[in-house]
Amino acid sequence: MISYIKGTVSFTEADSIVIDNHSIGYRVRTTIPTVEKVRSGDTVMLYTFLYVREDAMALYGFLSREELRIFQILLGISGIGPKAALSVLSTLSAEDLYYAVLSDDAKSIARSPGIGPKGAKRVIMELKDKLTPENLGIGQTEGVVSPLPVGDAADSVSDTIEALIALGYSNGDAYRAVHKVPGAEQMDSEELLKKSLTMILTL
Repeated sequence: MISYIKGTVSFTEADSIVIDNHSIGYRVRTTIPTVEKVRSGDTVMLYTFLYVREDAMALYGFLSREELRIFQILLGISGIGPKAALSVLSTLSAEDLYYAVLSDDAKSIARSPGIGPKGAKRVIMELKDKLTPENLGIGQTEGVVSPLPVGDAADSVSDTIEALIALGYSNGDAYRAVHKVPGAEQMDSEELLKKSLTMILTL
């Protein structure tokens, strides 16, 4: 019904932005990082989703269509409502969520207020086949690699991921760091670990 709204930020609240559009103030619920990015007087455009229930109607908005797409996917999960979906997107970026799902990193997802361990596992199970680099707007040019290599290369990657986890990094951070190393599939474990540790410091 409303694809996006563009206007001037009148003021922000903890979980929403009030946008002035032709002298009408629209309250748009959004993620904490989005609230923190804007200031009163800024011109902003948010891609929106109108949530309608028998007892409520609210407008949700996001700075990118990819973030909106993830929000809609999360809403399709049983037990996940708008508040929980916003919580996930306030805690994890699109790329963070992708790697958390890819690596079964329920612990990182469970950090989202209102989700919990069981909810995080449900999110992973539901999103395994739905989150892809393409629908997140991240692709090979950003170093995202979905499938693991095979053979000796797979052993090297797996060993490196396990080593990073043993050093205290989350499953998602370990997967992302390894997959962002150019030519990872051609390196042995020792070289890949060194490159991954350098990479993880830049993430």
